Amino acid sequence: MASMLSTRAARTVSCTTCRSFARPGLLLPQRGLSTSTEQTPADLADKPRWSYTPPRAQAPFSLRFDSKRRDFTVNSDPKVLDQFYIRMLGNDGEKILSDEIKWLAVTHKSFDQGRRGFNDRLAFLGKRLVQLQASLALAQSPGNAASATPDAHGRQPFSHPALEGLDNLSHNTKNFLTSKSNLAELARKYEMDKVLRWSPRKPDNLQTSGIELVLAHTMYAVVGAVSLEKGGHVANQVARERILAPLGFNITA
Repeated sequence: MASMLSTRAARTVSCTTCRSFARPGLLLPQRGLSTSTEQTPADLADKPRWSYTPPRAQAPFSLRFDSKRRDFTVNSDPKVLDQFYIRMLGNDGEKILSDEIKWLAVTHKSFDQGRRGFNDRLAFLGKRLVQLQASLALAQSPGNAASATPDAHGRQPFSHPALEGLDNLSHNTKNFLTSKSNLAELARKYEMDKVLRWSPRKPDNLQTSGIELVLAHTMYAVVGAVSLEKGGHVANQVARERILAPLGFNITA
């Protein structure tokens, strides 16, 4: 009987030890979750978030030690930015987005080492919307029935008005019309390059620094920003009327 009690006691101690190791919080001191937030310095309290780098995000030393590359100046005037949105989105275009999102949409990840936020996620969403509307526009465009090759046996292929535009819907056609060169050219017409916030690798040669890709990326980001704040219906309308129609797509009501 005594041996049985000692065996049970040993098993109890063993199980208790196993539970202790399975739950490290019982052995290690628990760390409380801090709910305090970083206090904004008094001299930055009245400044909008897009206009300065957060103090805790600033590097303690220069990230470009002994660099001879000149600084690249970007726009910091809200009025200039509003004029761009009016050119791209039409009348009252500066009122469609909130101030913070307006700056975020034109901020590339190369600007200020990405410490003020950047537009990658907005561009990802906007590109999906633009590509979808491009596919719909191509599918709804009238096909070229005259170019069909006549059948040697006199057979007539099945035809329907809803299927006439399927021949237009090809990967090469859509990619050609929405190429980065075409989007960048359209962005320059809207004078996006005057408000774009980025840090080119070669400030003296923006073309080799990839400005075409950055402009196309930012065009998608603006559409994504509109979708974020105004919904998909407004964003699709912007994609059709302000991007696809100028690029040569046949946009139907």
